[in-house]
Amino acid sequence: MSLGLIGKKIGMTREFFSSGLSVPVTVIKVEKGRVIDIYNKEKNGYSAVKLGFMGIKNSKLTKQMKGFYAKKNTEPKKVLKEYRVEKIDNYKIGNEIGLELFKDVKFLDIRSKTIGKGFAGVMKRYNFAGLRASHGVSVSHRSHGSTGQNQDPGKVFKGKKMAGHMGAKFRTISNLEIIKSDLDNNLIYVKGSIPGSKNTIVYLNKSIKSITKKTTSEKESEIIKTVKSESSNKKKSETSSKKETQKSINKNEKKSEPKKEKEAKK
Repeated sequence: MSLGLIGKKIGMTREFFSSGLSVPVTVIKVEKGRVIDIYNKEKNGYSAVKLGFMGIKNSKLTKQMKGFYAKKNTEPKKVLKEYRVEKIDNYKIGNEIGLELFKDVKFLDIRSKTIGKGFAGVMKRYNFAGLRASHGVSVSHRSHGSTGQNQDPGKVFKGKKMAGHMGAKFRTISNLEIIKSDLDNNLIYVKGSIPGSKNTIVYLNKSIKSITKKTTSEKESEIIKTVKSESSNKKKSETSSKKETQKSINKNEKKSEPKKEKEAKK
């Protein structure tokens, strides 16, 4: 496993390419992570790096966490995240890690909490059809109907689709393409949508899967190359056709010259 970063979802916009192609993107403000602690195999049994993100007031900390940060001699952080790493030699306590971590990365796995919908019925939550909207049904048009069986087993099985709390769950979207990154403002532009509302905390990690598909920028460059090659071929064909027409005109002129001389002698 490699290191990751944490950011805040700012919102959605779109990015234009030179060919006129527009791509919908989500803008994420990435926070710099500070190395709070380093774990090694000899002392802890595994090697990992603990990163702290986003500042927090000292008054909002518990006594235990005040003591923890005082011991580490670092400013308090709102979110602490531990990442398993094979080599810990490259990291030192106090180092800051930012957007440069994803310098050569094309695809990301993004995890965040979905928008909470509160207590929802089965028609909204699971797309149930509901009961009849006409005769024979009284005040239960949107209900789910029966949930159990007979006297045996005499219970409702766990996991039965029923009304309940909807949303506000962590979900991961895999293989999202990085369209652009702004190192000066710590912004990253990711293709498509991600879960959560504005200002939701977002967890960014390098894509686990090995992806062979081409990125939008690579496809764009290919399109530009094909367009350029087609235009150059058109120019060549036009110039060749012009030369041929000029040759035919010259031949016709040469043929007509002796006829004119004969007519003049007569």
